[in-house]
Amino acid sequence: MEFAHAENFIDVLPALNYLVFRGERCRRQSGREQSEKSMAIIGIVAVSRNGAIGRHGSIPWHYSADLKFFKQQTVGNACVMGSKTWRSLKKPLPNRLNLVMSREAQVEADPSVIVLRDKQAVLSLKPYLSCDLFIIGGQQIYRAFAGEIDRWIVTEIPLVVEDADTFMPEDFLQGFKPYDSRQLEENLNVTFYERSEQSTK
Repeated sequence: MEFAHAENFIDVLPALNYLVFRGERCRRQSGREQSEKSMAIIGIVAVSRNGAIGRHGSIPWHYSADLKFFKQQTVGNACVMGSKTWRSLKKPLPNRLNLVMSREAQVEADPSVIVLRDKQAVLSLKPYLSCDLFIIGGQQIYRAFAGEIDRWIVTEIPLVVEDADTFMPEDFLQGFKPYDSRQLEENLNVTFYERSEQSTK
């Protein structure tokens, strides 16, 4: 079995060019206009009323509207995830560059997947990406990139998950301010946040 671990820049070139080879160049669709030279790091998460994001290694709800919205926002971009999130997906997110941050994750070789050992390895790819970098979880990955995230996209899930075991930090939006909102089907609300002028990375 082959594994998609990246030891040096040469190893990641096939994946970096993956979307171009498919004729689907990275594009920005993160809810806000950007300059062509600016790549944003965006946290995207669905959170229940009691701050839950997971239970037993999976998402404790199913909303088609949220899944559709997640795809609309992230397709054509790069998605950073931890090994638990990767395992929950079963297969790579299509038409996205999948960056799995893990020292041990065993991932079958795929042209759209790179396994990187730590946050610095992920950030070292920034100069070579022509698309946005979405932080998609789980809990430890959100914590690791908290100081790097430029914007948050937060879907409010109208549930209280009593037996959840994975939560967002209560202060994860500290230093951010809302700039846009959207209502989805199934009674879901999405709020877009950006760093306030007083807040710096």
